[in-house]
Amino acid sequence: MQIVRESMALRNALDAMRSGGERIALVPTMGALHDGHLALVERAKELAGRVVATIFVNPLQFNDPADLERYPRQEEADLEKLREAGCDAVWLPLADEMYPDGFATTVSVKGVSDRWEGAHRPGHFDGVATVVAKLLIAAMPDVAVFGEKDFQQLAVIRRLTRDLGLRTEIVGHETVREVDGLAMSSRNALLSAEERERAPRLHEALAKAAGEIADGGSVEGALSAAKKTIAETGFGRVDYLAYVDGATLDPLDKHREGGRLIAAAFLGKVRLIDNLRVD
Repeated sequence: MQIVRESMALRNALDAMRSGGERIALVPTMGALHDGHLALVERAKELAGRVVATIFVNPLQFNDPADLERYPRQEEADLEKLREAGCDAVWLPLADEMYPDGFATTVSVKGVSDRWEGAHRPGHFDGVATVVAKLLIAAMPDVAVFGEKDFQQLAVIRRLTRDLGLRTEIVGHETVREVDGLAMSSRNALLSAEERERAPRLHEALAKAAGEIADGGSVEGALSAAKKTIAETGFGRVDYLAYVDGATLDPLDKHREGGRLIAAAFLGKVRLIDNLRVD
């Protein structure tokens, strides 16, 4: 497995891969890898002959400098996991190459990024869109794989690639969960033992609401009941819990094919997000 840090080394590595006529898949990450990330690598291996992962903790998508400082960094462990998963190369961009002195360009995706996470984390999706645009332009992969846990992020990236005419196919991978239903996330490690026991209640509330909506029940009633359940099981502030169109993220008032339940809520000091397709 090649480990590259500088843009020229990345270009040389990708040119060597393309010389054999193989497709290249990109798996962007911020490190602190878990089985959910490794599932993205497995999916990428199904889609392309060569797989390149990235590890870059992107400062532009953190609203709180303290949150950026707390974000776990475990480079050696991450590299070992990617090596075992069968990655062909890992790109660890240098911060001063990604954002050199005088960097003044921001990519902003209007509409799909405005609500929900965008409303509660101003500027977050501008940071996501900017770094993903830079990663895709630098690597020009045939396909890039992203997890569906950050569903609004996936929608933003899909709109970004369409609007900019980037050739990369964006593939979403279903959320990978623990055996009790909790969506895998690097933030789960910040939960206390008691909070970890309560955390799956978020997914359970979404699953119950999804069943009610799919059966033709009231969207407003299902959402209200889910919020009550979340509050009663020990969660604090609920930033949002909504049923939305899977492409536009606009709210829906009745069942529609491709609709998604999305939620963000605090458990102690940890903010958990989750989503569920309503079939």
